[in-house]
Amino acid sequence: MIGKASRRTSRGFNKVVSTLLLGPALSGCILGTERPDLNLDVPAAYREGGRVTPDAHLPAVDWWRGFKSSELSSLMEAAQIYNLDIAVAIAQIVQADAQVGINGAPLLPSVTGNGSAEQSRTAKGSFATGGGIGGQTFSQYSLGLTASYMLDFWGKNRATLHAFEETATAQRYNREVVTLSTIVAVANAYFQVLAAQDELRVARRNLAAAERILTLIRQQFAGGTASQLDVSQQETQVATERAAIPPLEVTLRQNIAALAVLVGRAPASFNIKGGTMTQIAIPRVTPGLPSELLNQRPDIRQAEAQLASANFSVESARAAFFPQITLTAQTGVQSAALASLFGPGAWFYTLSAGLTQPLFDGFLLESQLKNAKGVQLQDLQAYRKAVLSAFADVEKALVALEKLTLQERLEVEAVASARKAFEVSETQLRAGTVNLITVLQTQQTLLQNENTLMQVRLNKLLAVSSLFQALGGGWTPTGQLSSLQPQDGAAPTPQ
Repeated sequence: MIGKASRRTSRGFNKVVSTLLLGPALSGCILGTERPDLNLDVPAAYREGGRVTPDAHLPAVDWWRGFKSSELSSLMEAAQIYNLDIAVAIAQIVQADAQVGINGAPLLPSVTGNGSAEQSRTAKGSFATGGGIGGQTFSQYSLGLTASYMLDFWGKNRATLHAFEETATAQRYNREVVTLSTIVAVANAYFQVLAAQDELRVARRNLAAAERILTLIRQQFAGGTASQLDVSQQETQVATERAAIPPLEVTLRQNIAALAVLVGRAPASFNIKGGTMTQIAIPRVTPGLPSELLNQRPDIRQAEAQLASANFSVESARAAFFPQITLTAQTGVQSAALASLFGPGAWFYTLSAGLTQPLFDGFLLESQLKNAKGVQLQDLQAYRKAVLSAFADVEKALVALEKLTLQERLEVEAVASARKAFEVSETQLRAGTVNLITVLQTQQTLLQNENTLMQVRLNKLLAVSSLFQALGGGWTPTGQLSSLQPQDGAAPTPQ
């Protein structure tokens, strides 16, 4: 009799365990699709991009090597390893992955073990002892397992899991956004350093020329061929040229300090060699097709993943209106004597199933659904804006690069003419065939054209880096996230 009861108990327990294990397979059977209409306006080609040829070269992953600067390449590599903003983005990926695990746990049964040992003694003359004089001692020992599972029949928990999975994907693309922004910031700061160094060389050269002319005028003043007004005017010019140097040194040192922070170094112990902007090569860049940009821009992919997460959140909020089914099973052994704890008669089990249906909750579920739909609409518009902004970024960078290249060529010709005019006026001043006013005018013209040329060259380099950023940096295979995995452990410490 005991054996038959034990077998019936085992069969009942097996049915419950089977139900708990098959529950995840039955879950999410009504998991629907909450996909809004994107309605994207994707042009066939860029207005400023020209005709795309089949052999067009798309940007490489290490696109910064196209500038042909070993120092810039080393700064780029250091920034990708030691930059603290990138380290923060990596830590956010770890958190997002942990949230995926947390929200995936309800899809699996929960099994807990428990054990207890209890001993109690009744009081004298108590009802339990039948009104006897002496009390009695009772012992109770038990070991058991409890398994419970909420049947995700409507797909609420699975939709929540998918939402957090998409959020984790968005965090990976966010790391790429931060990385791209960081290396572009490194390039721009490095170009600012080179521009400041070039402008300092121009300012010091002009200062030397102004001092040379001042010496000549003083000699003429001593000989009686120049007036005190001529001397004072040139002294003013020399002071003006000398006063233009400190602001350029401020720009130089501040950008070096900014570079130090970008590569995770203390500014006091960081320095770079620099050089001149004329040593920087301008890499050839072709924008490709606008449709390709949707897969290559990490910020667009991030916005897309956030929209997908919002879609699943709407599904989860909608499924919360349906009944929740909970299965619970408990089994174990229980005995008043420890020696007979594992005997045939000590076995027990309980099976239960529960169903809860929200009837009135103060419109909580309805408000949560409205909130989820609002977030979905917000992410949809953010995705559309990201796409349009990406197209606009490419167009603006292309037109800036084209026009600045033309302006640079014209400014080079203007500087050459202004320098020749200044050299001729200086020679004529020494011969006494031209007045000081003409020399000052040619010197000012040369100074203005040289400063304009430096600024145009800087803007051209910034336009190139902006174009690379607008194109998403390096081009990776579509849909591949292998390079977006978080690093193990903490971020490296800058050395």
